[in-house]
Amino acid sequence: MADEKTTLGVVPTGARPAAAAGQADGEKITFYEAVGGRETFAKLVHVFYQGIADDEVLRPMYPEEDLGPAQERLLMFLEQYWGGPTTYSQQRGHPRLRMRHMPFKVDSDARDRWLKHMRAGVDSLDLHPELERMLWDYLERAAFSLQNTPG
Repeated sequence: MADEKTTLGVVPTGARPAAAAGQADGEKITFYEAVGGRETFAKLVHVFYQGIADDEVLRPMYPEEDLGPAQERLLMFLEQYWGGPTTYSQQRGHPRLRMRHMPFKVDSDARDRWLKHMRAGVDSLDLHPELERMLWDYLERAAFSLQNTPG
C-alpha cells in the first residue's frame, strides 16, 4: 500500500511526487494547488482574522484600524510558502518572521490564541486529512517558533 504522500502526490516543499488525484502520470502538483489555491488560503485567512478582530490579546498587536492589509500580507505569505505566487517576497522581501514579530509580546497565551483562531480557519476548509495534517503541523511549528516572551 502506498503511503499517503505518494497517494496524494503532494509534499509541502521541494521535489513533489507524481500522480496526485486528477493529475496525469508524471505530473507534479504543489500543496497550494492540491488544497485549492488562492480561494482556500483566502478562506483560511478570512476566518482567522474574524477571530483576531474580537480577541482582546491579539487585536492590539494590529495597530491599523482595518485588518485588511494584515490579512493580505498573511495570505500572500501562506500562498508563497505553500507553492503559490511569490508576491509576498516581491513586495516585502524575505519573510523574516521572527524579526517582523519581535516588536510584539508573543507569550504562550498569545501563541495559543493565535493557534485557536488558526484552528478555526483550518477547520473551515474541509481538507483531506493528510493535507490538513501537513498544514496544521507547519502552523503549530510557526506559532511556537514566534513565541518570544516566557509565560
